[in-house]
Amino acid sequence: MRAGLLADELVPYLGPGAIGLETEPPVPATPEAVAAELHKRAPAPSKIRTSMWSVAQFIESRRHRRTLQAWMAEIFAAPVAPNRLHRFLAGLPLSMLVDTWYDGALATALREGGRTDVVEIQGVTRAGEFRDIWTKAYDAAGAEVAPEAADAAKTVLYAPHGGVRPAKNFLVADSDYVEVLTEIDIQSPIPAAVKHRRTPRGFVFLGCRFHDQMLRTYARQILKRSKGPHYAVVDRERLTRNELKFLADHDIVAIDLPLGAVTDLLVG
Repeated sequence: MRAGLLADELVPYLGPGAIGLETEPPVPATPEAVAAELHKRAPAPSKIRTSMWSVAQFIESRRHRRTLQAWMAEIFAAPVAPNRLHRFLAGLPLSMLVDTWYDGALATALREGGRTDVVEIQGVTRAGEFRDIWTKAYDAAGAEVAPEAADAAKTVLYAPHGGVRPAKNFLVADSDYVEVLTEIDIQSPIPAAVKHRRTPRGFVFLGCRFHDQMLRTYARQILKRSKGPHYAVVDRERLTRNELKFLADHDIVAIDLPLGAVTDLLVG
C-alpha cells in the first residue's frame, strides 16, 4: 500500500473514522453521531432516529432546507486539525484523494502544506437548483472555479457528499440523493476528472464503514472501472454480513489492523 501511494497508483478514500486517529474530534465521527446531534435539535421518530439521512429528511420536510443546512454547519463548525495521516497524504504527489466526511481536515492539510495545485470538487444538493448540476469546484483558496479547472490540477480532492468549507455544501437528507442515485449507475454525478484519474489506479479505504446501503453505493460507483488493486483497513470482527459481501464482491483486500498501526506503517 505504501509503495502504491508513493507511486501514485492508489487513491486514498477517507471515511469519518480518519478524524479520530489521534484525539477525540470536535465534530461527530459517524453518521449515527450526526443523527444524534440533529435529533437533539428536532426530535425524530424512534424508528429513524439512528439514520442520519432519515433524520435529516425529517428536519428538511418539517423545518425547511435552510434550517437543516444551518444545523449541519453548526454541528461541523469546529475546525478539525489534520492528523499524521492527513499530513502524510497531503505531502504525496497524488493525482486524486477522496474524502467522504464533512469536516475538511484533509483539505486543511493540503493548504497547510502549501499546496496551490489542488482543486476540490464537492457534491452539492440539487434542492433549489434549476440547473443540471451535481458538483462545484474550488481552488486552494476556497474560491469557486469552473469544473474544467480540475483537469489541469495536479491533485483533485473529491468530496462526494460535500463539506462544511468553503461553502457549506451538504448532501445529507434522503431527498439529496434521490436524483443522484437515479443516475449514479450511468455515472452522471461522478465528475469527469474523477472518472479519468481513477481508471489506472486502485483505492485504499481508510476510516470507512460500509454498513449502510448509501455508503456501499457511493463507494461502488466511485471505484467503478478503476484498475485496482483495492484495500480497506477494517476491524473485521465489527463487519456486518453486507460489509463482508461488499469487500468480496469488489475484490477489496481487508487489512485487519487498527488504523493507527497502519498509519504508522504508511508514514514510515
